[in-house]
Amino acid sequence: MVNPVHSTSSADDPDGSEDITQPIDPADAGNPRAGDRIHRRHRRRRGRDPESGGSAAQRKKSSFWRELPILIGVALLLVFLIQQFLARVYVIPSGSMEQTLHGCTGCAGDRILVEKVSYYFTDPSPGDVVVFKGPDTWTENDFQSQRSENAVVGFLESIGSVVGLAPPDEKDFVKRVIAVGGQTVQCCDAQQRVVVDGKPLDEPYIFWGGGSAVQESFDAIRVPDGMLWVMGDNRNNSCDSRCQGNGGLAGMVPVANVIGKAQVIVLPPSRWGGITDHDPQAGALAAPAWERTIPLGVGIVAAWPALWTGRRIGRIVTRRRHGRTHDRT
Repeated sequence: MVNPVHSTSSADDPDGSEDITQPIDPADAGNPRAGDRIHRRHRRRRGRDPESGGSAAQRKKSSFWRELPILIGVALLLVFLIQQFLARVYVIPSGSMEQTLHGCTGCAGDRILVEKVSYYFTDPSPGDVVVFKGPDTWTENDFQSQRSENAVVGFLESIGSVVGLAPPDEKDFVKRVIAVGGQTVQCCDAQQRVVVDGKPLDEPYIFWGGGSAVQESFDAIRVPDGMLWVMGDNRNNSCDSRCQGNGGLAGMVPVANVIGKAQVIVLPPSRWGGITDHDPQAGALAAPAWERTIPLGVGIVAAWPALWTGRRIGRIVTRRRHGRTHDRT
């Protein structure tokens, strides 16, 4: 018969808080060191045995410092992925999009959130405010960040721009889409309105900058597929598709150059809010009212046979189930 060993040693339990009762393995019966082995096991569980590699707090602290570089690496990777594929914040340094976006001298330049997901599935539409990389023909920059002449600092800035710790080193512009591939655009009609496919546009966002409401005219030009005709809201203070590359085809922007759609003003706090994407062609190019009701009428008419067919199939399935149940009984 094996008797339990009781520990009452103050040396093993200096705070007097332990009262260990542990059965000894039959192989250890009569071994005077068996009790010590048991006590060491319990101290390891409580993180109090020097042989176990230090206290639990010390091990936890050591583990934290080992994991810290991994956490930083994961955080930077997430920031990179978010900015590359989901969204990024851009600064507006010029006044070409006044008053929709502020960026004039003396103003607090707006910071806008540009999301990229929308254009994974669709192309930019008329009225969208987009950020894009300027084509090679675009020489007048809205914004190009300054890099340090020091090679080491410049390298660190380039790395930082990838994860959002420094501004991107690229020719980035923000303008509004006026016409898309396949459409013909020109300016202006008798009321100084831009015309697309022979219809004047509705552009409530135009800002004349305190000047007269007279736009620079240009001849009709067809926008090739895969290209965009873009213009600034501050219509007479914006170098856009009308003047970049001397205008014409050289002033257009490839859809592939579009980075994303400007959705929200995030800074300064006084200007928090969404960015209008009013479609200038909606009113001018909309179909007559009776034509716009055609899809709704077709949907209503098609709904009845679909509903009747669904109910019919449901009845047949129910009858067959009942028939199988009767056969089994």
